[in-house]
Amino acid sequence: MKYSAQFRLWHWLNAFVVLGLLGTVFLRKTFLSWRTNSEILMSKLSEFGIDVTAEQAKILAKAVRSGMWEWHIILGYALVFLIIYRIYLHYTNGVNKESFSSLSLHKKAVEILYYIFYVTLFFMAVSGIFLEFYKDLGVSKEFAHTIKEIHELVFNFILFFTVAHIGGVVIAELRDEKGLISNMISGDKKI
Repeated sequence: MKYSAQFRLWHWLNAFVVLGLLGTVFLRKTFLSWRTNSEILMSKLSEFGIDVTAEQAKILAKAVRSGMWEWHIILGYALVFLIIYRIYLHYTNGVNKESFSSLSLHKKAVEILYYIFYVTLFFMAVSGIFLEFYKDLGVSKEFAHTIKEIHELVFNFILFFTVAHIGGVVIAELRDEKGLISNMISGDKKI
């Protein structure tokens, strides 16, 4: 299979954006967790003779990570653009592919997984934009919170797919699809 330059560009930009989004979520859930950092702030400030309430420490901890969270939003906008670009590529400059019916069972499963990934990315982009603008849309905070919980739950599929994709590509390259990686980089399949 030969990938067009436009598709390869989309692939690598999409990889960068998705990994960036995953990275910001990872940081939010670990090193930049407001729960953990607010306790650290309260403890350290107390050592300096400065007492802050739990709410004040929470505000400070969220302020520390706000720049990182702005990157999540910027990357979310980039994801929306890339999804639109991928739809454009699908209809104008897709990949020369075999018909679905001629694929092996394994290749069919991989193909289906990619379509699920695209639908999931679309949901994540739409729900992310919704979360960014829910107040402007006049939606209740409770409904936005429900969407946020679903958005965070669906994140797990993106994480699973990313790990499975990288692992699957490496395994395919080492086994029966030598040149797959160079094909996605340069467009030339090296066998």
